[in-house]
Amino acid sequence: MAGFETYQEYHRIEDCDEDSPPGEEDLLIHVSEGRGDPWHHIKNLDNFFTRIYHFHQKNGFACMVLSEFFELVQFLFVVTFTTFLFNCVEYDVLFANRVVNHTGQSLGPLDRNKVTLPDAILPSEQCTERIQGNSWIIFLLIMAAIFWLYRLVKVIFNVLSYWEIRQFYIKALKIQMDELCNFTWQEVQGRLIHLQREHPMCVQKRELSELDIYHRILRFKNYTVAMINKSLLPVRLRVPFFGDMIFLTQGLKYNFELILFWGPLSLFQNKWSLHPKYKRAANRQDLAKQLSRVILLTGLVNLLLCPFVLVWQVLYAFFSYAEVIKREPGSLGARRWSLYGRLYLRHFNELDHELQGRMGRGYKPAAKYMNVFVSPMLAVLAKNVAFFSGSVFAVLIALTVYDEDVLTVQHILTAITVLGVVITITRSFIPDEHMVWCPEQLLQCVLAHIHYMPDHWKGNANKSETRDEMAQLFQYKAVFILEELLSPIITPFILIFPLRSKSLEIIDFFRNFTVDVAGVGDICSFAQMDIRRHGNPQWMSEGQTEASVYQQAENGKTELSLMHFTIKNPRWQPPQDSSVFISHLMEKVQHDAQTGPSPQLLLSEAPLCTSLLSNESATGPDNLLASVLAHPVLTASGLPGRNRRFITPNSAASAAASVLASLSSSQQPHAGRSRSHTSRQQHDGLVYYSDHTVSDSMSASDSKMLSQSHSALVSEFASAEMSLHAIYMHEVHQQKTQHAPGLFQASVPMRDLSANSAQFPETQTVTLESPTSVRLGGWAEEEEQGDEEEININRVPDQTSRGSS
Repeated sequence: MAGFETYQEYHRIEDCDEDSPPGEEDLLIHVSEGRGDPWHHIKNLDNFFTRIYHFHQKNGFACMVLSEFFELVQFLFVVTFTTFLFNCVEYDVLFANRVVNHTGQSLGPLDRNKVTLPDAILPSEQCTERIQGNSWIIFLLIMAAIFWLYRLVKVIFNVLSYWEIRQFYIKALKIQMDELCNFTWQEVQGRLIHLQREHPMCVQKRELSELDIYHRILRFKNYTVAMINKSLLPVRLRVPFFGDMIFLTQGLKYNFELILFWGPLSLFQNKWSLHPKYKRAANRQDLAKQLSRVILLTGLVNLLLCPFVLVWQVLYAFFSYAEVIKREPGSLGARRWSLYGRLYLRHFNELDHELQGRMGRGYKPAAKYMNVFVSPMLAVLAKNVAFFSGSVFAVLIALTVYDEDVLTVQHILTAITVLGVVITITRSFIPDEHMVWCPEQLLQCVLAHIHYMPDHWKGNANKSETRDEMAQLFQYKAVFILEELLSPIITPFILIFPLRSKSLEIIDFFRNFTVDVAGVGDICSFAQMDIRRHGNPQWMSEGQTEASVYQQAENGKTELSLMHFTIKNPRWQPPQDSSVFISHLMEKVQHDAQTGPSPQLLLSEAPLCTSLLSNESATGPDNLLASVLAHPVLTASGLPGRNRRFITPNSAASAAASVLASLSSSQQPHAGRSRSHTSRQQHDGLVYYSDHTVSDSMSASDSKMLSQSHSALVSEFASAEMSLHAIYMHEVHQQKTQHAPGLFQASVPMRDLSANSAQFPETQTVTLESPTSVRLGGWAEEEEQGDEEEININRVPDQTSRGSS
């Protein structure tokens, strides 16, 4: 088995609907005679579909052009204003270190010594002379001008591209610009699939599937998500006195993508094809040395540009956050999902707006969970510091109200401002004495939305170690700003040292986990969501997967991603192996639902459950989740009318299964998802809403949802269904690991190629079908296909689609 992972050859997956004649598999462009529109047999579908997605996501032509324009103006303003502040202001006059005597008969004695703003600004001639006399300033201005001109050319190109996409929406998709905001991305995607049948955009397929479009938009992002999942990218650093820390910034991520995906020395020869030499195992050592040299060169360039990038980062952060910090000092104590967290929690084949919606729903429960952890000593100190600061602040304010001349005292405004900031910061460390927290239930509520959680968090929600690991995914905004400021300094060293040492592992990863899907090109094999090849037996795929430990996705990402994509795209026809997994999952749901609480009981508990989870404004979908999450607590509490029997570890799983079974009972059987295109069922929006179970969950406060759009309501319940699946699958997974502790699998390093997959007792598992609709956006760039070097290819059965490259 060890030799298999090390020297496994690159695969090609054919499509049963292939329409290109034999011998023309590499054909990229074919324009039929007499076809006048520019969207027939498009060369670079990656770029095209991504631009269509981004056009929808960013609300059309006008908004995108305006955004591009203000980016140019913003850069110009930062450079110009900074140059003005450094060269055209007389700070001795501004700070009254030098007396200014105004002459004039109309001025009084006091007015003659008063400093005005024009007094502190140098004349234009003197300002120009200062700039010309500083060669360092001139050099920086020249560099800034070159970069701005480059951005200007790119903006012009982008505007022309946006106009082309605008015409495509109007003429091909029949969507007018004033109606664009009324269309969800799923509806736009449906029109794209229909258009392919009438006017082929893809040269090598008769029909496009939803997965084809996702693969093209997310080709490189799926690779990045897989590398984070397999702990391949060096984002975990050991810092003295601090221990292990996660460091991943926009600048570091940009360099990873530059080296691996789209740079001039990257592994891909164009946007859709891995370079042929990386598809063979024979010269892996030489390729690793070559990649190591590329990484070293990139690191040295970053080191050379470090001062310039650092200055820009500081200036941009100052202009962006200074006013916000002054107005709302507590905003630095707010949290945000870290860049690492977004990649760690992202499903394979999950678009940006889908991820953003999921992270947004998980924000409040995550913030409430993190607020559980308050240091008692820090709270005592904060209360006393707030008291002393508030006392002085109150006196200064009272004196100012009594006599405004107090404001003319030197540094009095500074003192008032600093005291206000101190009071705001210290109050953020004082816990709310009226809140009752349930850490375990709050963490479970977070899991319902983010879908991923390390196994050792279960049962340890009240421990500081769990909180610290959660903080790596859900960081303070102040930490985010600090990391971005330090990024130009730290990034070169991460590239030169940790990343270079992983060159061979990276080469093996791209060879072992790249497949050529007919009509789509080279994609990450994990993005196929192939249970047989990448399933994990501990995540309900036992007996269905042949994957070794090296080939398995960690944390059940293959299984959860498959369920997420199936729910978000109800018209997608899964491959045979995926259909079997979904069917087995649904069968187990139905089985566990028989031993679980009734849906009516769960929904009757909804008001108390939402109160327990501190959810003041729960909607119908939220009520479903709250009922499942809090039911074990309410049952164990012995409240009047509750069953006092002993609660088993999988009670949350039984509750989730009960609701899922109730939801699926009103839907058509999953057998409707046959491989035949003609058997596709047209799901009609509100299948959940028509279910009496869900209708019962709609309280009087939810009546406003009735006025929402049909698709938005369906999307909310689809998200709730996925949340229930995440809870259920995690509970079943925990049950397996508890029953078979000796078979527990930890995350396996990429270089460990000899481990075999663990085997577990077979259990039932199976299907679900649900409708949903969501929203929105992307871009990419054309590149000519290069080397036509011959490659030995193993042909395996089709699992998805093939579209033109």
